[in-house]
Amino acid sequence: MRIATTIFLTDETIRPDRLAGELEQRGFHGLYLPEHTHIPASRETPAPMGEPLPDEYGRCLDPFVALGQAAAVTEGLRLGTGITLVAQHDPIDLAKRIATLDFLSGGRFTLGVGFGWNVEEAADHGVRWSTRRDLVRDRMALMRALWAPEPTAYEGPFGSVRASYAHPKPAGGAPRVLLGGAAGPRLFSDLTAYADGWLPIGGHGLGVALPALRTAWTAAGRTGEPAVVPFAVRPAPGKLAHYRDLGIDEVVLQLPPAGEPEVLRTLDDYAQYL
Repeated sequence: MRIATTIFLTDETIRPDRLAGELEQRGFHGLYLPEHTHIPASRETPAPMGEPLPDEYGRCLDPFVALGQAAAVTEGLRLGTGITLVAQHDPIDLAKRIATLDFLSGGRFTLGVGFGWNVEEAADHGVRWSTRRDLVRDRMALMRALWAPEPTAYEGPFGSVRASYAHPKPAGGAPRVLLGGAAGPRLFSDLTAYADGWLPIGGHGLGVALPALRTAWTAAGRTGEPAVVPFAVRPAPGKLAHYRDLGIDEVVLQLPPAGEPEVLRTLDDYAQYL
């Protein structure tokens, strides 16, 4: 089983270049970074992870800038977002950033996509909360048009792009796309429409959810198997063995949003799972 990691990198934590080098040297598979542009101080949305909201949510580094730094100091470490709030981005600009990072890293990038939980943050980006899922689907389609090998136009309900020259292209034509969110028909409908797999937070209930996902995958005419990558996992030997028995071959372990000494001690603890 491949063991990757995720962390809230902030202006107070270990730096991305230092962390990436340590991860690759120790044999970890990858590094996934979350995204929040800002956390409105007047927030009314309750945090699903509990209150009070930890400080790192309002301090996290831009994931694409940080992953670019990580890519520059590593050769094989996989890089990903966990997750990108696609609704909060201009899709033409985001398509360029994704393609550039994937190209420069030699195809090492995974795009984790999410719908978000913070209504106020999304509103500041002009996002109507009730339509954000449809908006993400539309923006993913627009980005795929820009990643196409030949100039390809796209006209959707929320945006459009003319047939355009847009280089660089992602190294493999398009990055792997994993969709975050809770199991259910709505999520699996989105996942089978435009993603390559699922990024379930914590990985609870997978024994029940996986058969439903596989059924939806086949019904949508998708071939092969959807990737399933449990995310932000607090590891234990029995838990990882359970994932392995379910056929899961990649897990993302949660690192503390801390300075270099504490993060490196945690990596030493996690080395037993490699």
